Amino acid sequence: MRTAETPRSPGVALAALAGAQFTVMLATSIVNVALPQIRSGVGLSDGGTTWVVNAYGLAFGALLLAGGRAADLLGRRRVLLAGLVLFAASSLAAGLAGSPAVLIAVRVLQGLGAAAIAPAALGLLMDLFPPGPGRGKALGIWGAVSGAGGAAGVLLGGVLTQAWGWPWIFYAVAIGAALVLAAAAASIPTARARGSGRFDVLGTATVTLALTALVWSLTTARRAGWTDPAVLRGLTVAAALLTGFVLIERRQASPLLPPRLFRTGRVAAGNVLMALLGSVWIALFFFLPLCQQQVLGSSPLVTGLGQLPLAFANMLGSTLAPRLCRRIGATATVTGALLTEAAGLLWLSRISAHGSYTVAVLGPSVLIGLGLGVAFVQLTALSVEGVPARDAGLAGGLVNTTRQVGGAIGLAVLATLAGTATAHAATHQPHLEALTAGYRTAFQISSAVLASTAALALLLSRRRTPAAPPAGRPVPQPAAQHH
Repeated sequence: MRTAETPRSPGVALAALAGAQFTVMLATSIVNVALPQIRSGVGLSDGGTTWVVNAYGLAFGALLLAGGRAADLLGRRRVLLAGLVLFAASSLAAGLAGSPAVLIAVRVLQGLGAAAIAPAALGLLMDLFPPGPGRGKALGIWGAVSGAGGAAGVLLGGVLTQAWGWPWIFYAVAIGAALVLAAAAASIPTARARGSGRFDVLGTATVTLALTALVWSLTTARRAGWTDPAVLRGLTVAAALLTGFVLIERRQASPLLPPRLFRTGRVAAGNVLMALLGSVWIALFFFLPLCQQQVLGSSPLVTGLGQLPLAFANMLGSTLAPRLCRRIGATATVTGALLTEAAGLLWLSRISAHGSYTVAVLGPSVLIGLGLGVAFVQLTALSVEGVPARDAGLAGGLVNTTRQVGGAIGLAVLATLAGTATAHAATHQPHLEALTAGYRTAFQISSAVLASTAALALLLSRRRTPAAPPAGRPVPQPAAQHH
């Protein structure tokens, strides 16, 4: 039974859905360059400045599963529009905030809006574009704007902060969300919810608290260290709550994560690989702008402009992904993309304290962008392939959750290792060289993680038949016959 009508203008509907994802990714990175100005403008402490970033990521990552399930039960269009309203209003409030408490509180609301937008938008894309070349092209565009949103955030953050001041980074997000809201309301048809059953309140609350404790512990560990008592307590609480969630789900008639979600054998593999990709992806957009400013001496504006080659390469890779999949196969496409990104990060790790952007960053950025774009599209397709239509929103929430949580873990670990490398080098090298040693370490380990992820993708492809995400190829039905 179809629950969604064919949109009158599929191109406009796709643009609206892609725009929704773009605004979510934009809000993740747009504040990074402007943090010094935000700190002085609002009167933030060191810890408060960190939470301007963490509050958004914490709410976003912890509530994605709940947002995905709500979209399935209440209707994806309805949840998407509600999320966009909240996202636009909270972004406007962030620009108007005059105190640290208000700013951090509305960043939490931004994250809540994003947790509704991302899974609902991906679920609608799956509804409106059935398996086949059309969905492959749609996912290519989706991947292009997802990767470009992170890079564009750094660029816009630098431009807007330097031209008009830090509040305009939030005003710009609010304006963008309002435009996407209007486009989505006009182009996406109304449909009945596909999901059935009751909302798993206990399971949702348990996993949300578990993810909150986990992400909080990881972000705190970046500043306080892994042996800090608060960090250890938070990790213990997260482990206990996740154990409780598993036990609760076994007894629920309508669990938050129903077993049917994993029947194809590909959803689990896709989410594991996406978590590993996310562990490098989020860290890249944290370390690279800082490296450009602190090592190469670039201004915020020049730093933002320096992200453009990576963004363009990412968009190119995303649009090429379905074509590559049809030509060389999904497994070769995924592993090749991961190895390409790993090569770019290894090249980037050769940066020197007295290098230049053209020599040290430009070439690696192109390789990284190409690999990231292809890998993201293919792993997204793998993570939602064969999922029952009634669970599309939940599948979208799950793959976004694994990317966010993987990113939080990766950033915490890489920040700790980079800081250790810098501290060790500082005992016998000047400050700039020691700082460079820390960034080199982060990029080298990121490269090793991606190379290992490529090997794991090959292993999973041998254990699961067939392994991969045919982003541009029809999926044989029923999915259960693949076993």
